[in-house]
Amino acid sequence: MTARAQNAPLRVTTVRTMDSGRKLALFEQVIVPHLNAAYNLSRWLTRNSQDAEDIVQQAYLKAFRSFETFHGSDVDEARAWLLTIVRNTCFTWLRKRGEQPVTEFDEQLHSAGDLGSNGESILLNRAALSSLKGCVEALPAEFREAIVLRELEELSYKEISAIVRVPVGTVMSRLARARKRLQGCMETAK
Repeated sequence: MTARAQNAPLRVTTVRTMDSGRKLALFEQVIVPHLNAAYNLSRWLTRNSQDAEDIVQQAYLKAFRSFETFHGSDVDEARAWLLTIVRNTCFTWLRKRGEQPVTEFDEQLHSAGDLGSNGESILLNRAALSSLKGCVEALPAEFREAIVLRELEELSYKEISAIVRVPVGTVMSRLARARKRLQGCMETAK
């Protein structure tokens, strides 16, 4: 294989007609490299390392089984496709545990000013949120996932929009609100 052929854009258009060995090889080439991104998203959404590992394993099995539905042509599309599966698997798992993965937006609940208005609550927040990790974990799921996908996985607004299935404007709004809450949380934690 020439160097030019190795650097050619991915063409995952004939997966349906491939033999299982070729399908597996293409899956390993296109999807498996995004294992760390899948784990990071799952870990931040579930807040638990072992649960995240289990969810990523389930998500990869789902991705392999439905690999023929992937019609992307590059690495970024593959990552977005996989992270969509990971996100959906996480939310299904959270719902089965009785947790509400995404909450409806409530201005009072989600505003930056809700971190506490009296001395006692500020002290409790400082004790509970002593690091950035604690502050990120304290975010509502939709804010947490937006921050993880944008800041840790460095996805574009458009890619995040495709993964979480909301308009780009909603992604931008969630990121702005998440950043504002993180800033408030970190100031409180000082």
